[in-house]
Amino acid sequence: MRTRSKEEHKLTERQAPEFELDRSFRGPLLAYFTKRVNNRNEAEDLTQEVFVRLLHHPDRNNGETLAGYVFTIAANLLRDRAKSVAMARQKRIQSLDLLVEVDAFPANLIEDRNPERVLVGKQTIQDVLDALTELGERTRDIFILARLENVQHREIAAMYGISVSAVEKLMMKAMAHLGALFLRP
Repeated sequence: MRTRSKEEHKLTERQAPEFELDRSFRGPLLAYFTKRVNNRNEAEDLTQEVFVRLLHHPDRNNGETLAGYVFTIAANLLRDRAKSVAMARQKRIQSLDLLVEVDAFPANLIEDRNPERVLVGKQTIQDVLDALTELGERTRDIFILARLENVQHREIAAMYGISVSAVEKLMMKAMAHLGALFLRP
């Protein structure tokens, strides 16, 4: 059996209060933060920050009010976090407002909505809808689910009781039909 040296014994004596704090308050602090931030990793970070602040600013009442002091630090951390989140959100909003004010969007990215363009858009949509009616009902429905509703192929396959491969083949059939109609030179 190995005996401790004097240096190791002093180190352990110095660390004992920190280990005691960790053992006494880590669980309650994690529960406190998890309930308020709904994120386990962030709750762990906040708990660790409480211990860091406690070590930098120890309780001056010789531990008589330690629990109250620890949770006061925790409450202050949550308030600081809320302020920093609000400031970050405000900064993002201000930066977007600044972009709009400075006219950061080039004119070629902003399209005109003249009557002719609106009419062409409506006609194009009607052409696509007409082309979709030329497809079989199941092919059309699968195309709409995949392309317009963003439903994954495996979910569509489960809905229709077919394989993912069959869904992909029906999608290719619909795309080929639309491509033949609209991608003519």
